[in-house]
Amino acid sequence: MNALTSTGQAAALGTFVLRVTLGVALIAHAMLKLLVFTLPGTAQFFGSLGLPPFLGYVVFAAELTGGALLVLGVGSRYVAAAMVPILLGALWAHSGNGWVFSAKGGGWEYPAFWTAALVAQVLLGDGAYALGTKFFNQRAASRLQRA
Repeated sequence: MNALTSTGQAAALGTFVLRVTLGVALIAHAMLKLLVFTLPGTAQFFGSLGLPPFLGYVVFAAELTGGALLVLGVGSRYVAAAMVPILLGALWAHSGNGWVFSAKGGGWEYPAFWTAALVAQVLLGDGAYALGTKFFNQRAASRLQRA
């Protein structure tokens, strides 16, 4: 049977595509903070929103690490769940700028969609080609053999 005609295989591949896309987007946003806005500039922006400036560094680290873990498929449900509050914060930060993300200062549509995609990833899990699935399945199998 063709991989794309099997519902289970198609769902696993679709979950893989979602997971990698979310991971790459998180890494890209982390690199934007590092290379374009700079980390001190990001911290200053967070401060201008009334947030503790050090959170800019925390968000950078979370986006970079979380993005890499999603691309690799390690703990995808947990990583996606951990990213949801960050995206809700972005949604809050952009909520006063209007709906469309191309609006001055960026609107709220993109963070809202990204939040929904992360929630979908939490519900779907790792999908195909996930390193974490192989690692955790091997550990579980070895525990069963010892028991």
